[in-house]
Amino acid sequence: MIVILSDEHNKKITQCYGHDLIRTPNLDRLAKEGTMFTSAYTNCPICVPARASLATGRYVHDVQCWDNAIAYEGNPIAWGHRLMETGHQVTSIGKLHYSKSDPKVNGFDEEILPMHLVEGLGDLLGLIRDELPRRNGALNLGPESGRGESAYTKYDRDITAAACKWLTEKALNKPNKPWVLYVGLVAPHFPLIAPAEFYDMYANIDLPWPKLYGKDERPHHAFLDAMRSCMVFDDGFTDDDMVRRAITAYFGLVSFLDNNIGQILNTVQDLGLTSDTRIIYSSDHGDNLGARGFWGKSTMYEESAGIPFIFSGEGVPKNSVCDTPISLVDIFPTIMEGVGEPPHPGDQDLPGESLFAIANGTTRRANVLSEYHAAGAATGSYMTRVGKYKFMYYVGMTPMLFDLEADPEELIDLALDPAYKEVLEQCELELRKLVDPEAADRAAKLAQAKKIQENGGKEAILERGGFRFSPPPGVQPSRYK
Repeated sequence: MIVILSDEHNKKITQCYGHDLIRTPNLDRLAKEGTMFTSAYTNCPICVPARASLATGRYVHDVQCWDNAIAYEGNPIAWGHRLMETGHQVTSIGKLHYSKSDPKVNGFDEEILPMHLVEGLGDLLGLIRDELPRRNGALNLGPESGRGESAYTKYDRDITAAACKWLTEKALNKPNKPWVLYVGLVAPHFPLIAPAEFYDMYANIDLPWPKLYGKDERPHHAFLDAMRSCMVFDDGFTDDDMVRRAITAYFGLVSFLDNNIGQILNTVQDLGLTSDTRIIYSSDHGDNLGARGFWGKSTMYEESAGIPFIFSGEGVPKNSVCDTPISLVDIFPTIMEGVGEPPHPGDQDLPGESLFAIANGTTRRANVLSEYHAAGAATGSYMTRVGKYKFMYYVGMTPMLFDLEADPEELIDLALDPAYKEVLEQCELELRKLVDPEAADRAAKLAQAKKIQENGGKEAILERGGFRFSPPPGVQPSRYK
């Protein structure tokens, strides 16, 4: 089995998900060969917690990797540990974003080209939530966007080459038990700098303008306004041309990602592995891409919390679309079933469900959950799906409610409409079956306060400053104050 995870891929910017202008022939091919999930969600719209949930099959409040400075350290058990216990080879290539590189502890036989927490500490600024700091490094997003190469594009090329090499070697020396290869690519994560051949695909196309981008169009809410004051990406955009360059580069990076995935798919095909290799493609979270004035992730809107998810291989319906909501925690039981291992007795409390069953029409037992306690979050943020309704809950703030059937672009918040009072109450009841939002909020803030003190206190962290994004192995982080 191959699990390919990209970073910050807004599912709407994929042709098989309905976008007419983006070119993603390889993801489209994978969708035709398997099942595309239209309502897939991250368990947290930021890197480290999302990846901890994917690894452990547990929600953020359970695994307690709350933000980009509190990362996975090998506990609770990951699916990789279960596989190694039962004699399967498990290899990681590329970005993991755990605490540090320690393969056996992290749940792998080997880690190739791993990316983990910056300097073993991660984003310490994100721990500060009582008085949100202004993230001035975000101001560079717009000015730097455009055509060219970055450390990330080189890293993705190296990851892709290593994955193809690993597959070739595995085809020549097949083990007795099924293997699992995890490939962690970083595109289309910012910096929004796309290689020339991919940027130029969209340079002369009139790409869609970000939704509700005008200052007078943007929705206001206590959580959103606080986020904008901290994650000041949009303040760095000085004119419309800069916005166009950023969007063009993002489209280019998605096609660059697709090209790398295509190389992996072609290698699988050329080696004769297609018939007995299952493939999962997804992303750790999405990207707002300017919608409502937000860039990056961190919100519960579809652009950020929604993710692409495609599953192919034996036992998975071909050229099929599944609308049942799923999330990253479902990968754990899916992998175990995919390699032929029964559920471990110690994993009976996992919230995820096998996607083999869901892809073939089985109804979920429980709703999906996403939560956010990281950079720019003035309070704990939660999301669940209850039928056609999407419910967003903010501790101590007004909730949000959207009818995704009637309003897929989330333009009309129904939470304050008296006609939806009972729906709102039912959605909150369903959320509380999954998490105690107030308790999780308290636990996150206590853990973050402890981490702040361990690193010299709030003033020391502010003086140290932040970095813009996690650099690839061997590259120094770009710091700012």
